[in-house]
Amino acid sequence: MSTSAEKKLLIVICGPTATGKTGLSVDLAKRLQTEVLSADSRQFFKEMLIGTARTTEVEMNGVEHHLSGHLSVSENYSAGMFEREALQTLSKLFSKKSIVIMCGGSGLYIKAVCEGIDYLPEISEQIREQLNEEFDKEGMDYLRELAEKSDPDFYKTIDKNNPRRLIRMLEVFRASGKPISFFYKKEKASRPFEILKIGLEMPREKLYERINLRVDKMIESGLVEEVKSLEKHWNHPNLKTVGYQEIIAHLRGETDLNTAIEEIKKNSRRYAKRQFTWFRNDKTINWFDTEEKDSIFAFVYEKIKLLQ
Repeated sequence: MSTSAEKKLLIVICGPTATGKTGLSVDLAKRLQTEVLSADSRQFFKEMLIGTARTTEVEMNGVEHHLSGHLSVSENYSAGMFEREALQTLSKLFSKKSIVIMCGGSGLYIKAVCEGIDYLPEISEQIREQLNEEFDKEGMDYLRELAEKSDPDFYKTIDKNNPRRLIRMLEVFRASGKPISFFYKKEKASRPFEILKIGLEMPREKLYERINLRVDKMIESGLVEEVKSLEKHWNHPNLKTVGYQEIIAHLRGETDLNTAIEEIKKNSRRYAKRQFTWFRNDKTINWFDTEEKDSIFAFVYEKIKLLQ
C-alpha cells in the first residue's frame, strides 16, 4: 500500500505506555511494507533494554526500526537533537517509501518531529556540571522546585520524575535567563509530508493491569541484573527514570526488592497518566481502543486513498 510519489505520509502511533503501540506499529508496517521510526526517549539508549521495554528483534518481526538503541546511556540527548536526526532519517526513508510509521510515547519528541521546536541556547559544560552536582547533592525535590519556579506552565506538562527534563529546563533558564517555553515555536513548522496521528487508549483498570504485568515480566527478564551492569552510570540523569531509579535504590540498600517493584508499578501508572494528559491536548490525534485494530486499519486505508 502506498501513496503517489508526490505525497508522503507519516503515520504516528502514540499513547500511554503499555497500550500496545509496538504491536500495532509492526502489524501496520508489514501491511504497508514500510519501516518504523522510534519516538520513545527512554528507548534511545542501547544499554537500557529491559527497563524501557524496548522493542526486541522478535517483536520487530522483520520490520526495520530506526533510532532505537542507537545511543550510549552516557550521552546527553534532547528533543531538538532528535528532531534533526529524525527528519534526516525520514528524508532517507521517504526516498524509497511513500509511507513511514513513527511510534512512541514521548509527546515532546513527537511534537518536535511533527511541528518543530526552536533550537535551545547552547549550554556550557560549567552549567551542566553544576546542575548535575546539585542534583546529586540535593535530589529530585530540589530540581522540581527550581524547575517549577523557572517556568510554571511548562512544568505542568512534563514528566516530573524525569530528571533529564528538569535539568534541561534549568540549563536553559540559567544559560539564557528565559523560561524554556520561550524558545518553543509558536507556529508549526512546515513538513514535506502529510501526518496522520493514531492514539491508543483502553480502560484505566485494564491499562494498570497491563502495566503491573509488564513490570513483573521485566523483573523475570533480568531488570535487576541490567541495572547492576550500569552501576558506573547510576548518577547519570538518563538512569533517573522509572524502572531504574527504584532498582538503584534497592541495590544501594535503601529498600527491599518487593518495595522497589511496587514503586516501579506505581510510578509507571503515574507516568501513563501524564502521557495521556499530554496527548489529550493534541486535537489532531484520532483515538481508538487498543482492541479496535480492524477499525484502525480501515481508517488508515481510507486516509491513504484520499492522498492518492
